[in-house]
Amino acid sequence: MSVDAGAAGPPIVGLAAAPRLHAAPLPGRDWLMLGLLSFLWGGSFFFYKLLAPVLPPFTLVLGRVLIAALALHLVLLLRGQSLRLTPKLIGWFLLLGTLNCALPFCLFAWSEARLTSGLAAILNAPTPIATALVAHFVTRDEKLTTRMVIGALCGLAGIAVLIGPDLMHGLASANLTAELACLAAGVAYAFGGVLSRKVHGVPPLQLATGQLSGATIVILPFAVIGDRFWTLPPLPVSGWAALVGIALLSTSLAYLMYFRILASSGATRAALVTFLVPISALLLGGVFLGEQISLRAIAGILTIGLGLAVIDGRLLRLFRNRTDATSRA
Repeated sequence: MSVDAGAAGPPIVGLAAAPRLHAAPLPGRDWLMLGLLSFLWGGSFFFYKLLAPVLPPFTLVLGRVLIAALALHLVLLLRGQSLRLTPKLIGWFLLLGTLNCALPFCLFAWSEARLTSGLAAILNAPTPIATALVAHFVTRDEKLTTRMVIGALCGLAGIAVLIGPDLMHGLASANLTAELACLAAGVAYAFGGVLSRKVHGVPPLQLATGQLSGATIVILPFAVIGDRFWTLPPLPVSGWAALVGIALLSTSLAYLMYFRILASSGATRAALVTFLVPISALLLGGVFLGEQISLRAIAGILTIGLGLAVIDGRLLRLFRNRTDATSRA
């Protein structure tokens, strides 16, 4: 099933127009956007830590998606575009807003008050595996391959090495409910990413705007009934800065990039960003906080890189071609 936005802009490549997305290597532009996206979404863990002490989860998420949605509506207005809604498209925006934003954002906002950011990162890392499984059964052009499975397992191994044995030991002692919440958020992302490809003819800007608007509608009653947000103490300047940062950088801009990758390379490959987020957090800590990058961390980064290279297939194809040329010589 597909829907058409009827809005101006280049159409997203639909399922029928993009057969066998895993057959070709990931374009260099998409690799660049994946790297940038990992920094944007990696920053959300930092913003959550700043906001968790001053905002309850529902209100935090409402502020995040509302500001992000308003920013993208302003971009549409400045470009002379708008969302031409139909009942079916409204339903899709509400569904995607729930799966991609409202539900996982709330789960992470709640769980990060009980877990370290590093542990939350490793619990989010299985998202590409979940996405690959969902895509295998839901789509026609994102079937599981041996290369995808091996690459994903390498990526998970790299995450485990990167995080280290101390944090792995913490899995047994941390809050089990919070751990399950992080895993559930990854499953929500998996279904949201795959189902997003069912919406045909909607450019990334319109899709991101509609999804965030849908998320705002979904989360508003919870913030009203559960948090009574108007009774909360005024947010300090640092809190507003963090809220605007997570909304504009980790949400508006991030989802514009995400939907562009999704359109050209598929849900499974777009989900690979969760392998890169811990690396981004590590590099940001080394550059801005003076944190030391250990040999174990370098080993983890190299293992993750190996997994991504296997999934991409470009190096394997080059090695196979050279082997064939040598055998013929």
